[in-house]
Amino acid sequence: MRIHFIAIGGAAMHNLALTLQRKGHTITGSDDVIYEPSRTRLLEAGILPAEEGWFPEKITPELDAVILGMHARSDNPELARARELNIPIYSYPEFVYHESENKKRIVVAGSHGKTTITSMILHAMRSAGIKTDYLVGASIDGFDRMVELSEENPVIVIEGDEYLSSPLDMRSKFLHYRPHVAVISGIAWDHMNVFKTYESYTDTFERFIESMEKGGTLIYNSEDPEVVRIVEKTFAANPGLDVKKVPYSTHPYQVNDNAVKLVYGCKKYPVTLFGRHNMSNIDAAKKAAGCAGVKAEEFYRSLSGFKGAKNRLEKMYDDNRTVIFRDFAHAPSKVRATVAAVKEVYHDWNVVACMELHTYSSLNKDFLPQYKGSMNPADKAFVFYSHHAMEIKRMPPLDPQWVKAEFAHPDMQVFTEIGPLRDAVKKIPRERTVFLMMSSGSWDGVDWVSELTGN
Repeated sequence: MRIHFIAIGGAAMHNLALTLQRKGHTITGSDDVIYEPSRTRLLEAGILPAEEGWFPEKITPELDAVILGMHARSDNPELARARELNIPIYSYPEFVYHESENKKRIVVAGSHGKTTITSMILHAMRSAGIKTDYLVGASIDGFDRMVELSEENPVIVIEGDEYLSSPLDMRSKFLHYRPHVAVISGIAWDHMNVFKTYESYTDTFERFIESMEKGGTLIYNSEDPEVVRIVEKTFAANPGLDVKKVPYSTHPYQVNDNAVKLVYGCKKYPVTLFGRHNMSNIDAAKKAAGCAGVKAEEFYRSLSGFKGAKNRLEKMYDDNRTVIFRDFAHAPSKVRATVAAVKEVYHDWNVVACMELHTYSSLNKDFLPQYKGSMNPADKAFVFYSHHAMEIKRMPPLDPQWVKAEFAHPDMQVFTEIGPLRDAVKKIPRERTVFLMMSSGSWDGVDWVSELTGN
């Protein structure tokens, strides 16, 4: 097939483009901006656009399909040309389903924990010698790409995102996948720029359950009241829904000397993951991997070599007196779970939590009160947001003192410029101190490991 990508530079889009090229398809693409590492990876594959921008002349009758990324706008000139020529137009998730229609589909959904659960399932399946296709939202140790689509593998494991599919398709991505096995890890309002009300957000999870294949298995977090409510509501409204419900919960564990061990019967298994939320993620992954043929003992053995996904409580530095973690946490539920996890393991250390407000939701004055108390387990807290980021997102200004009050941390400082934040963080004594750097942005280019260690 000849396939053209509109907005090829995105993390998911460029990975799909590379995968389809490896399958033998002819790939072209366009984008108005392409950042690293997408740029280098596309260049090495020979499919980096010669120049940035949109070029309708690239859309020719010879194309078999166009894949439209969310970054593109509905008035994109290449999209207009594709519609003129009646070329089939797919969103990213639509095409993934098209390629996996005849496979067993395991889809991991939820407001938090998706990447970690998906990564653990994939790691366990690989350790057990079970081949699978996959789609995951972050780099995983041992996997050289984020997307794998093959002709021969009978199973695909998908990280199911509730965000919108494309400018032409305002459905949540995960509504396209029609899972045989589904996981719902938790429900906490996110993506406020898209889901204007909490009800509209939860409604998409109801429809996700309704979209499951007959005879499917729903693995859901029984300790999350909202997940339980949505599951019960959906099944009550659909009495003929042919789906088996399998609850999961926090896996038994022990914490000693800053180390975690899972407890399974009379055995204990050391793991690198920590935090109550990750013990819950482990139970979800175990049950989902079991649906793919991974036995319990195989799963536990695999965890000893699981290092986690990039930017998910990723340990960047540890010299036994100073530890630095980075994490993608940005939504209130994610921040709350991550800070609590670090303090649980490093309970007798000084925990310094730093968060960058970067998303539309986190910079929204109406949404910010949901962060109240989320960083309270930390001994000291810093919050940073840049006026530049707010201008780009066309958000009204926020008063730093008001932000501080909304977080309600007893020892917090709020910064709108990176220089003063950098100076404040560097003044913190290093002895028995953990720095937790949480952001879905870039900290205005600051490398915290270099700043804090001189390395």
